[in-house]
Amino acid sequence: MANIKAGFLQTAPVFGDLEGNVGRVVKRLGRADTEGLELVVLPELFSTGYQFTSKKELRSLAEDLKDGYSVRRLGLLAKDRGMHIVAGIAERSGRDLYNSSVLIGPKGLISVYRKAHLFWNEKSIFCPGDTPPEVVSIGKARLGMMICFDWLFPEVARALALKGADIICHPSNLVLPNCPQAMITRCLENRVFAITANRVGTEDRGGGEALTFIGKSQIVTPDGALLERASGKRAAFAMADIDIAVARDKRITPKNHIFRDRRQDFF
Repeated sequence: MANIKAGFLQTAPVFGDLEGNVGRVVKRLGRADTEGLELVVLPELFSTGYQFTSKKELRSLAEDLKDGYSVRRLGLLAKDRGMHIVAGIAERSGRDLYNSSVLIGPKGLISVYRKAHLFWNEKSIFCPGDTPPEVVSIGKARLGMMICFDWLFPEVARALALKGADIICHPSNLVLPNCPQAMITRCLENRVFAITANRVGTEDRGGGEALTFIGKSQIVTPDGALLERASGKRAAFAMADIDIAVARDKRITPKNHIFRDRRQDFF
């Protein structure tokens, strides 16, 4: 079974600078050190920034999946580089506004996941996600998507693992300190890889509480090992070779299997 070169891009977006934020990502992913990259995960709301002050402001920056600026630019990049990209965006669908993650490949948009578990003030401006966790094959690997605060609900990662995910792609804007360690547990309890792409920097808008994002984007193995972890202060790119066969072996010992040993008669 073939390996896949996968990575994350940890960014420091400027709120509201859609073209600039997307342009910096496209430029960074065009550099020589990304050669051979087959899958990359970008942060949650990578193109807009996070701290919206109203639904009106969110609506002005959100994009339709069919012709949105971020989706189009990332589609061209994916086609040019022959890669797959997972990215968090603000999605506009009719009158509804979602905190979404898109999977884009060389032929364009493949899949969208809308955040199920909204965090804090997100509840005031975004619609709750209406797309259940799904798994998509990109040839070498099967991918599932979850977004940021979904990490606190183990059912999300378990649902993706039960549907056959090899890699959980996890766009994030983390401010709580516990997620990087918790995602190690998610990988252990499901024997999957996870790529968490976070951002850095501080946003202090609209008179609310200032939010400082913790960075620490990472790639974790099914055994709970860190293949890569970024700092908490700077933008960063990292990639690693992921052995898909490891994620498809759900044995813990010769007599223990992560799914078959579940006592479904108890829970």
